[in-house]
Amino acid sequence: MEDDDDYVEYVPVAKRRAIESQKIHERKGEKENLVQAKGITYREPLPTGWKPPLHVRRMSDKQRDLIRKQSHIIVDGEDVPPPVKSFKDMKFPKPVLDKLKEKGIVKPTPIQVQGLPVVLSGRDMIGIASTGSGKTLDFVLPMIMIALQEEMMMPLGLGEGPVALVVCPSRELARQIYEVVEQFVDPLVESGYPPVRSLLCTGGVYMRSQLEAVKRGVHIVVATPGRLKDVLSKKKMSLDACRYLTLDEADRLVDLGFEDDMRGVFDHFKSQRQTLLFSATMPTKIQAFAMSALEVECVKKDAKNVYLLECLQKTCPPVLIFCEKKADVDGVHEHLLMRGVEVVAIHGGKDQEEREYAIESFKSGRKDVLVATDVASKGLDFTEIQHVINYDMPAEIENYVHRIGRTGRCGKTGIGTTIINFEQSETTTLLDLKHLLQEAEQRIPPVLAELDDPMEDEAEEIADASGVKGCANCGGLGHRVGACPKQEHEKSVAISNSIKDYYGSGGYSGEM
Repeated sequence: MEDDDDYVEYVPVAKRRAIESQKIHERKGEKENLVQAKGITYREPLPTGWKPPLHVRRMSDKQRDLIRKQSHIIVDGEDVPPPVKSFKDMKFPKPVLDKLKEKGIVKPTPIQVQGLPVVLSGRDMIGIASTGSGKTLDFVLPMIMIALQEEMMMPLGLGEGPVALVVCPSRELARQIYEVVEQFVDPLVESGYPPVRSLLCTGGVYMRSQLEAVKRGVHIVVATPGRLKDVLSKKKMSLDACRYLTLDEADRLVDLGFEDDMRGVFDHFKSQRQTLLFSATMPTKIQAFAMSALEVECVKKDAKNVYLLECLQKTCPPVLIFCEKKADVDGVHEHLLMRGVEVVAIHGGKDQEEREYAIESFKSGRKDVLVATDVASKGLDFTEIQHVINYDMPAEIENYVHRIGRTGRCGKTGIGTTIINFEQSETTTLLDLKHLLQEAEQRIPPVLAELDDPMEDEAEEIADASGVKGCANCGGLGHRVGACPKQEHEKSVAISNSIKDYYGSGGYSGEM
């Protein structure tokens, strides 16, 4: 009879290393495996020792599927761990449960119901959920547990670590994740658990202080790609003992040109790792619009600043304003300051101190408006955003989705206003916007409604010639190619496969 209450300890780094070394030796000569750990294709998840309570394990497939259906959870993979509907059943220590309760988090969100059991089981995972859905806890809590167990079994010595690594695209997001880690580590230490040391490794500050923390031994590192690459290339930090890798806003890391940097980071891992990828990008873009009321207005370029002031009158603060260019951020910031608006601004050209001041003063409510480039469109945790204003359309429609997703979070409502003009060249993006508004059943401004889509025109000509009505892609009725569910599914599968191919096998081969 299995014990329903015992918390099974994680296998420590040193012991895992010995086990893996033995396995490599035993498999030497087999065609499907290489001698060096870097070339091994692992057939099993990374050992963690965690398992859900007996009553959860005994759930039938039908019961598991019902929970997923009720929470709108979609999973893909082999032998998927069961969903767990309470943090207590996930066997987190009491200080962690108390801290969750203190923060008003009484039950897991859908991404946590399924994601946490997957991560705690040592499985690789691709997690996609809307902004504000609790993805950060999906990787932070298991990461702390792994670090804690390692420290309990074999304390880190000088210069050792990290055990776990988180990489994200911006300094602001990195700091936000680091602060969440510290929030849950502190009550554990206060309750008598061994210390878990974490490090924020980003640019904008002197590397010396970060290297001092590494010398003392560090369990968890939260980093941006540039600074991480520098530290690793100078051999100031080793990933030999690192078994846990999270890429937060993974698609954004690639979009911002960090692909080569990340490949370099992967080369520093010496043996099996658990790899987690998280993003707010939806397989179905409609979900990013369901929480917001959207408005699109066509405004002449020389009247944009005047109209912007009108937009600010529509809602109470806080308000986010997005601009495509740094120069526009500075211009809008100065214009609003001259009009007496309590406003701050961030973009990649500002120094770290300015950026941190802007984020902190906006989040605390001391400032009503934040003007930003797309550095603030993903990941940063701004709650209660009443209004998102796009000063201009981004070059890619995905960035538009992320911008609008900053308001109307967690089932609340908000307003998104986008200012467009036809002096810009992003006709393709405007056509994408038109289709998104159609799919979200939002009002389509006449200026967008009049845009002709050559692909749709061609599809209609083919349909008229063939006598077949409906979607040119799947032949279905009731929709056109711009809203084809089959096309959206094929795109999601292609994206998932490309991510799997890019990040390689770092654990169990059935990613989700």
